Order: sequence, then structure tokens, then C-alpha cells
Amino acid sequence: MPRFALAAAAAAAVALAGCATQPKRAPVTAPNALQTEQNRAYTGRFAVQYQDRLGNPRNVYGNFDWQEQGTNVSLELRSPLGQTLAIVKSAPTGASLELPNRQPQYAPDVGELMQRALGFALPLDGLRYWLLPTPAPTTPATTVRDPQDGTRIKEIRQDGWTIDYVAYADAPAAGVKRVNLVRQTPPLDIKLVLDR
Repeated sequence: MPRFALAAAAAAAVALAGCATQPKRAPVTAPNALQTEQNRAYTGRFAVQYQDRLGNPRNVYGNFDWQEQGTNVSLELRSPLGQTLAIVKSAPTGASLELPNRQPQYAPDVGELMQRALGFALPLDGLRYWLLPTPAPTTPATTVRDPQDGTRIKEIRQDGWTIDYVAYADAPAAGVKRVNLVRQTPPLDIKLVLDR
């Protein structure tokens, strides 16, 4: 697998590692919502557009499986044909990144791990809240309500990211179905479809 594809898989892994979301629930507004849910399992699809270290545009896409038990998280990214692209594990004791045909990488936390692997860190704490959907309580944010349904958030701008809520699940399910996350510097565009 080319080096840029591994970097893209790692970027997607980090982005998704912060994407715990509660399926079949109404949007959450309480800042401590993540502390109330301890076990989660999700599947979905992702597409990531980014620039490699030489400034060339790159894309990676595939499927993801998310398993969360308490404070331990495991995220597997797979190609559309089912090949494992990356496995990220996070626990209070540290984080690991496994890429095909490479030695596992370790760090005290996922943010530091990705800083070393990719050269930049992603706002994992923010991502976990953004998919609920609500702004992270730790930094200022701007929200825009959906003009067709004032109970739903259409967009959040926080920490240099624009989070656009493209679709919500149909009743009786609730929550985010499709979301786009865009950062301008360095450029990174993440599209997520949550299947469950």
C-alpha cells in the first residue's frame, strides 16, 4: 500500500476515533453526555480528502467498525474490498496504531500518536461531541440551527473545523446520519455516513 494511502488511513482512523455517537437517539445537548454512555458499537462509511506532505491531493475511503467499552476504544478501517487499512486502539494507559506491514506505533494518547504519525493532531474531544451533535464544551463554538427544523443543528464551527450536518436519521431512529467535517489549514475533508 502506498505511503500516502497509509497516511490517509491513519488520518481517517484518528478522525473516526473521536466519532463515538449514540445511535437512535435525539440530539444531545448536555455537555456530560459522553460520560453517561459506556458501551457503543457503530458501523459506517468514510471518505477522506487531504493533501500529502508534498501538497498533492489524496483520497481514501472505505468502511469502519467502532467498538467502545468504557474508556477502551477500538476502531478498524477497511477498504471497500474489506482489507484492513488501520486499527486504532485507545485506553487510559495509551494508544496504538496498527497499519498493514508496519510495526505498531504507540503513544500516551491518540492525539500525540497522530501528531507523530501524520505531523498534525486532530481535535478528538471535539469530534466525539460533534457527532452527537453538540459543540464540545471546552472551547467557544458557533452553531447554526436547521431552518426547516429548529430543534436540529445544521452547522457547528469550532477549533478551525466546520461541521455540516447533511442528514439526520429518519424516525423512529434519531441522530446524525451523514456529516461532513472540513478544516482549511492543513486542508482535510472528512465525510461520514453512519449506518448504525
